[in-house]
Amino acid sequence: MRLLLVEDEKRMAQALCELLRLEKYDVDHYADGEEGLYAAESGLYDVIILDVMLPGKNGFEIAKEVRKSGIKTPILMLTAKSDVDDKVEGLDRGADDYLTKPFMTKELLARLRALVRRTSNSSDGTLSFGDITLNTNSYSLICSDNSVRLSEKEFHILEYLILNQGQILTREQIATKIWGYESNAEYNNVEVYMSFVRKKLSFIKAKTEIKAVRGIGYELRYDNV
Repeated sequence: MRLLLVEDEKRMAQALCELLRLEKYDVDHYADGEEGLYAAESGLYDVIILDVMLPGKNGFEIAKEVRKSGIKTPILMLTAKSDVDDKVEGLDRGADDYLTKPFMTKELLARLRALVRRTSNSSDGTLSFGDITLNTNSYSLICSDNSVRLSEKEFHILEYLILNQGQILTREQIATKIWGYESNAEYNNVEVYMSFVRKKLSFIKAKTEIKAVRGIGYELRYDNV
C-alpha cells in the first residue's frame, strides 16, 4: 500500500513517515504544494494525506486540481483549524475525510484503514475482476475452486491492475508503484513479474488475462466466451 504525504512541518512529517512505515505502508513525502500536486496527479498512490497550509499551493487547491484531473485517490486532509468552514471547504474541494491537529495516531491509522476499505469496495478483504478474486489478507489468488499463493510483488502488481481496471498502466507507473521512486529496478523487472503472475493465472485456469499493449503497458481483460 503506497501513501503520499504532503506536509511541510518537518517534525510532523518525520514522525508520520516513521509511524506509517512501521505499519508497513510505503510512504513518499513532499513538503511543497507544487511538488505534492505533481506527485498526486501521477495516480500511483492508494491514499493521499494532505496538509492544508503548504508553500506553493495549499491543500484546498491541490485537492481541487487532483479531482479536476480525474484522480479518484482518497484524500485525508490534515488541518490545524477546527473551524467548520475549513472542514466543509476541504470536503467540497474533493477530500474524503479530515483530521484536526493535534490528533491521536491510532485515529489516523483507523481513518486510513477505512479509506482503503472504501477504495477496494469490499468489506471482506477481497478484490475481484472477471473470474478471479484476490484475497488481500492471505495474498491468495482464487478462481472457482482453484487457488494459489502470490509473492508480495506479484500480489501488489495484481492489486494495482484490479484497482485500475479498465485502464492501461504504463511500465513506468507499475515500476514506480511497486518498487518506488528511489529504486533501481529496471523495466525488465516489470516484464519478469508479469510473466510470474500470468503463470499463476494459468495455473488456476482463469480466463482473466494480463494483456500487453504494445508500446504502452498492461491492462486486465476478461473474455467470458
